[in-house]
Amino acid sequence: MVKLYAKVFNLEGKQVGRIRLPEVFRTPLRPDVIKRAVIAIQSHRLQPKGRDPYAGKRTTAESWGVGHGLSRVPRLRDSSRAAFAPGTVGGRLAHPPTVEKKIYKKIPKKEKRLALFSAIAATASKNIVEGRGHIIERVPDIPLIVTDDLESVKRAKDLKNVLVNLGVWPDIERVKESIKVRSGKGKMRGRRIKMAVGPLIVVSKNDGIFEAARNFPGVDVVNVRDLNPELLAPGAHPGRLTLWTSSSIEELRKMSLSVGAD
Repeated sequence: MVKLYAKVFNLEGKQVGRIRLPEVFRTPLRPDVIKRAVIAIQSHRLQPKGRDPYAGKRTTAESWGVGHGLSRVPRLRDSSRAAFAPGTVGGRLAHPPTVEKKIYKKIPKKEKRLALFSAIAATASKNIVEGRGHIIERVPDIPLIVTDDLESVKRAKDLKNVLVNLGVWPDIERVKESIKVRSGKGKMRGRRIKMAVGPLIVVSKNDGIFEAARNFPGVDVVNVRDLNPELLAPGAHPGRLTLWTSSSIEELRKMSLSVGAD
């Protein structure tokens, strides 16, 4: 049963009112559409690349054929060194990336919108949020809606107190415990740290909250107008623990009404 109303809490974690949830929170869960949208967003960060079609082939190497007691790979003239073939020094790649491959995936506008609304609705389901792995035993309500004072928190120390009062801090502790150094060469390529994903804070404007939250691992802050399925469903898994401000809910209501008018 989808809730029509949700509780609103202040920065001390006490209920100060109720708010009617927009229609977008009653969108059916569509994990298949969410996955398509997330993959499309991720593909837009990839840099197209390919190989020179003649890489590793600029040689006169030919196979000696049979009867020499050697493998039949192509070999350089006046030498027995193998060349040209995959697995040889300076040889071609067996299955190189091609320039022609289309890695920029597209998705229809209506399908992308459905994915966004479905991901938003998933944040209002306690079972889905808990099933994703978030710690919400102390969270007073799902969806968690906070007064607009949250947008004006400017210090990390103050924001930590707010998150503790709202019961969200244990989930950030879970993220801290998950941090580990990646094994392999990814450490040298900008992917040194692996960690879980923590709460998402959705606001209508930035009065300091972005700077206050940037040092908390796993925490993201986003303007409601910039929401996308990947932020709400990292890894294409819907149900991220999300804090909404009251004004962001009202902005969401306007967005859903404008979509309905279309």
